[in-house]
Amino acid sequence: MSDVDAYLAAVPDARRGALTRLRELCRAELTGFEEVIAYGMPAYVRPGAPAGEIAWANQKQYVSFYLLRTDVRDAFADRLAGHDMGKSCLRFRNPDRIDFPLLRDLLRTTATAAPGPVC
Repeated sequence: MSDVDAYLAAVPDARRGALTRLRELCRAELTGFEEVIAYGMPAYVRPGAPAGEIAWANQKQYVSFYLLRTDVRDAFADRLAGHDMGKSCLRFRNPDRIDFPLLRDLLRTTATAAPGPVC
């Protein structure tokens, strides 16, 4: 995909609403970040940073939210504990059960944190 609009247009209808809402949340909270397509998915890059800190994707079995800041992930360990999460990927199998308040808090913390390590 060349841009996020094209990415969303290709998403199945059952997930498009949730992913559109996620994109809107990212754009609202990550002010100053650039929205790009990286590794085939939407990502958000801080100006001057070599890599993105946040990304999301429509996967075959779930919606994924990539929290690439290890310091932010560690700060939210208690709230993330009950979720399906890999090293940096938070997975939501049902788009209607995405924890948007948690994602908002993760995005706000990422946006206000000084540049830091990504995994």
